[in-house]
Amino acid sequence: MTEERPEESVAPCREVEAEYTLEYPVKCPHCGEELEIVRVVRLLRTKVNFTSMLPRRGRVISCPVCLKVLSAELSVA
Repeated sequence: MTEERPEESVAPCREVEAEYTLEYPVKCPHCGEELEIVRVVRLLRTKVNFTSMLPRRGRVISCPVCLKVLSAELSVA
């Protein structure tokens, strides 16, 4: 039985909005790979069936290897 690597099971990624280089490498909590960069993808609200107080746009930070969403934040500073 061959072991499937995370990047082999994920469809090819579209172009990302931004990539950020980390000051120090970290380990992805999902796939365990050591990361030196993370990817940022824009999030757009396309449909809502009620009056929403949530913003129309946002951003999601993801692992460049397994493409899963990471817990992180971006600031203006």
